[in-house]
Amino acid sequence: MKDKTAITGARIFDGERFHDASALMFSEGRVEAIVPETAIGKGYDVLRLDGGVLAPGFIDAQVNGGGGFMLNDLPTPETMFAMAQAHRKYGTTGLLPTLITDTGPVRDRTIEAAVEAVKTDNGIIGLHLEGPHLAPARKGAHLAELMRPVDEADIALYIHTVEQIGTLLLTIAAEQVTPEQVRRLSDAGVIVSIGHSDATAEQAIKLFDAGARSVTHLFNAMSQIGHRAPGLAGAALDHPGVWCGIIADGHHVDPMVLRLALRAKRGGAHLFFVTDAMALVGSDTAGFQINGRSVLRVPGGVCSKLILSDGTIAGSDLDMASAVRFGVAELELTLPEAVRMASLYPARYLRLEDRGLLRSGMRMDAVHLDDGLFVRATWLSGAKQAAC
Repeated sequence: MKDKTAITGARIFDGERFHDASALMFSEGRVEAIVPETAIGKGYDVLRLDGGVLAPGFIDAQVNGGGGFMLNDLPTPETMFAMAQAHRKYGTTGLLPTLITDTGPVRDRTIEAAVEAVKTDNGIIGLHLEGPHLAPARKGAHLAELMRPVDEADIALYIHTVEQIGTLLLTIAAEQVTPEQVRRLSDAGVIVSIGHSDATAEQAIKLFDAGARSVTHLFNAMSQIGHRAPGLAGAALDHPGVWCGIIADGHHVDPMVLRLALRAKRGGAHLFFVTDAMALVGSDTAGFQINGRSVLRVPGGVCSKLILSDGTIAGSDLDMASAVRFGVAELELTLPEAVRMASLYPARYLRLEDRGLLRSGMRMDAVHLDDGLFVRATWLSGAKQAAC
């Protein structure tokens, strides 16, 4: 096989615009160019696709599990790789394994695993710690008894971690952190996201201005928009620099509310898709447990609804390709915008400068979608993955 490859036969979406009757040229895991089909030079292996769309690979900033595995249960590099492989079938070429609130030893083992996992080009792009610094009043499916404020030892650990792995996303409640602590973390490169919080809009804005970059799963587990109290959700939509992850599965947030949020978001930051996926994605497993509690699967909609015995939503059964289809079908998004919400926007949010676009010099991470927007194949650093 030649070192250089050209892919043609599909519409190519480079992250910003479509290219028809064109070929994507790449070598050594990097995009070279997009050229007319007639301009494919000698020395290239030519792969002809059967229609559909070739687009940048999806990036997921919140993945709790997949392939039958939950990160909390077995925080090892192998678990992270299994999760990445499970989600790759749905177009995700980079993800942040996400640890929900747990004990200190579990958190520390997870950090150690991430340090090892990011050394390989296997789809693990960093780590997301969703807890333990959350607010019991907005605990969701997390264990309130393990929640606590950020302390000096935590800050030192998180700064050391981001120096080792490059991308560390930390979800913190406004109730558990000070603006000064947020500033120190942000200045060190940690991506601070406010979530699982009953913060007022005023409290939230102080943290955003101190460097908090986002909110975690907009509308879920946070103070809502009231006509005299905008809450965390209102502050996030109004602040021009704050990114908002959304779980577009029809269960976590009503589509009407997401459509309103998309129209309301102010500034250069955007809403972007996350799955908040649990172990069942990419697995035939019938059920699973979270912190020792059984999670029930209720079929229906774009994906099953996952709940605890008391009815609390416990993550999702969502994959990123389903979120893209949901965006087009239910959120009135154009296909380019839906794809950007799964690729370019999370790449920009996570400051991944070589992902999210199929342009010269970028990583050749790509997904081939058929006309129904189902995944036919993915490429990771130019290596084609198993077809779905």
